[in-house]
Amino acid sequence: MSLRIYNTLTRAVQPLIPIEPGHVRMYVCGITIYDLCHVGHARMMVAFDLIYRWLQASGYKVTYVRNITDIDDKIIRRALERNIPIRQLTDEMVGAMHADLGALGVLLPTHEPRATEFVPQMLSMIGKLEAKGLAYRASNGDVNYAVRSFEGYGKLSGKSLDDLRAGERVAVDDGKQDPLDFVLWKAAKPEEPEDAKFPSGYGAGRPGWHIECSAMACALLGEQFDLHGGGADLQFPHHENEIAQSEGANGKPPATIWAHNGLLNVDHVKMSKSLGNFFTIQDVLKRYDAETLRYFMLRTHYRSPFNFSDVNLDDARTALRRLYTALDGLNVPELAVGAIDWAQPQAAAFRAAMDDDFNTPGAIAVLFDLASEVNRSKTLADAALLKTLAGVLGFLQQTPRDYLQAGSGVDEAHIDAQIAARAAAKAARDFAGADRIRAELLAAGIVLQDSPQGTTWTRA
Repeated sequence: MSLRIYNTLTRAVQPLIPIEPGHVRMYVCGITIYDLCHVGHARMMVAFDLIYRWLQASGYKVTYVRNITDIDDKIIRRALERNIPIRQLTDEMVGAMHADLGALGVLLPTHEPRATEFVPQMLSMIGKLEAKGLAYRASNGDVNYAVRSFEGYGKLSGKSLDDLRAGERVAVDDGKQDPLDFVLWKAAKPEEPEDAKFPSGYGAGRPGWHIECSAMACALLGEQFDLHGGGADLQFPHHENEIAQSEGANGKPPATIWAHNGLLNVDHVKMSKSLGNFFTIQDVLKRYDAETLRYFMLRTHYRSPFNFSDVNLDDARTALRRLYTALDGLNVPELAVGAIDWAQPQAAAFRAAMDDDFNTPGAIAVLFDLASEVNRSKTLADAALLKTLAGVLGFLQQTPRDYLQAGSGVDEAHIDAQIAARAAAKAARDFAGADRIRAELLAAGIVLQDSPQGTTWTRA
């Protein structure tokens, strides 16, 4: 069975057939970088990191482009609030983003272009659109896209022009010929800082948000590529506008498949600073380890709505510990992904799940079946397969003992001394004293595990 992906554009699951055999070219809309990344960003980044990893594990060469928006109104406002240059702000936030995503095991893409580095390409595309009658210069100095001039607008989101017109809200004197039109080039305002202004044949200004992705995808992947991704909130208007721009300028659809990850809610409510349920990645990593957060996000299918809560995170941590416990005490050999025998029943089941639109819940169920087998047999071949398949998803790569003992907050020398004191109590048949030591350690978050080889411990 070939890899099949749900295409938002066709509203159907379809086989991935790369334009260039064996080479997948993939573009994902990244982050507007004016503040620390939040867990909604993590949801999107982990989802497409999973897709990137599985494409590579499936033997494809992958050119992965994930952009950074480093110029927009929010960025300008934040730089002014902090009284620092825009580049200083965005460099700082990009560094924080890389640290957060690195902790979550999110791989760097092939290319990570910044919008400000591709302004000439954006202006070139705007010029093509203007020449084709799809863009016009507004009275306020902006350049706008003429939505009604592009046949097929709304095909990605399923929104008709009549539906859009019925719900429109238009700013007064915005220079638009039609309320549905959107800006391609924003004329500079006198009060804006100089580092927010770029020269152009239209006058000083900066690109609109939508044009940057069309221009960067075309520059780095070509006029047509295989997969375009992003959060479900970008389907309209951002991705709809990308199609209008790219297809309008180049005369051909930009991407074969459009993929969107489900949005994140906190305790079944949309995350919002005003509701007090807003969490940055750094907030969460103060209370939970990064691998637990990654596992938590991957056990929900990437297209499904995702509910974030402490209860679910606690459950994810318990489940991940079960997988690590299966490997604990075994000298598990490293196994290259290319060396996996995909005809082996669990490996075949894992592959079937992942080839079915990246079905991580099904793939993780296979990992737990393997873990049960390892618990029964202690077979190193099964343990190596468990570790390697989990590694494809980006977890279960730490030393089991290190993971199981991490974050205990108790002095290890003290724990070892207590284990020795408990052994001495048992040898003296002071079972009440031995039970008391076990209970005291458990109250401190330490679980003792007895075996013929001796007593070990993990954090609760």
